[in-house]
Amino acid sequence: MAQKEEAAAAEAPASQNGEELDNLEDPEKLKELIELPPFEIVTGERLPVNFFKFQFRNVEYSSGRNKTFLCYVIEAQSKGGQVQATRGYLEDEHAAAHAEEAFFNTILPAFDPAVRYVVTWYVSSSPCAACADRIIKTLNKAKNLRLLILVGRLFMWEEPEIQAALRRLKEAGCRLRIMKPQDFEYVWQNFVEQEEGESKAFEPWEDIQENFLYYEEKLADILK
Repeated sequence: MAQKEEAAAAEAPASQNGEELDNLEDPEKLKELIELPPFEIVTGERLPVNFFKFQFRNVEYSSGRNKTFLCYVIEAQSKGGQVQATRGYLEDEHAAAHAEEAFFNTILPAFDPAVRYVVTWYVSSSPCAACADRIIKTLNKAKNLRLLILVGRLFMWEEPEIQAALRRLKEAGCRLRIMKPQDFEYVWQNFVEQEEGESKAFEPWEDIQENFLYYEEKLADILK
């Protein structure tokens, strides 16, 4: 079962674009092949298949996963009832700006008081304490924002500082949930690159349900 999260790791050598990967189902192979570009924020509509399979996997140990991938859906509803939906993704390297902060700096830097915002994040791992404080600050300022965060893994969940930060998020009105297998499938269908003219079905990894239940129990214990 999944245990303590997010060990520090060295960069993994790879082809720059994640091309010519012989075995996408082998996490260790992916760790060896995927390059993690330093100190940058990347945005887009769909992330590469190999990044999803490596970074979003709700594994026991997350060695080599020193980035955060954040897929988002923004629903902006005007007073007239019209809803405008926007979606995309962000990725970062933990050594630089984090994806959660980058979202509010670049994707949704301002809030129209006449618009109601419902935002959903699908994130590879839960926020660190600093990102949690940034989210709380935004929620306190933007009373017309509702935020749901679904995470694949819990980041350093045994640390008291992290546990306290997650509780503060809940108190600020942020909804936190562990990604179920169906949520991983949703991300696969809506945020992952597919071959042109072909849509492959999502193939759950062996321990996806077991690790979901484990993290769900840990999050419930932290937030109670």
